[in-house]
Amino acid sequence: QVQLVESGGGLVQAGGSLRLSCVVSGRTFSGAPMGWFRQAPGKEREFVAGISPSGGSTGYADSVKGRFTISRDNAKNTVYLQMNSLKLEDTAVYYCATHYGAHWNRLKEYSYWGQGTQVTVSS
Repeated sequence: QVQLVESGGGLVQAGGSLRLSCVVSGRTFSGAPMGWFRQAPGKEREFVAGISPSGGSTGYADSVKGRFTISRDNAKNTVYLQMNSLKLEDTAVYYCATHYGAHWNRLKEYSYWGQGTQVTVSS
């Protein structure tokens, strides 16, 4: 059974930083494309960042490019999202996700999700 557990969310002032972590169990992590998504109140869930199984390929939503960095440690079965220069509009519940396909950018294929971690950015 695939399980994903996020942590690292919290309350931060605008301009601050947070690092989210997601530990994956129940599948071979080194073969897993991983993604971070977020959902703000009243909005649909949106893609934030993705990373290939090896970590050699990454991609970002335009809204976070240059501020967020996705990375992974295959020895620890963990994917990270470093968030810098946080803005009010980054407030959301952040989810990590995976699927059994090959590519992180196949967004509709993500089928395993964590429970989410709340990020709140204050002014």
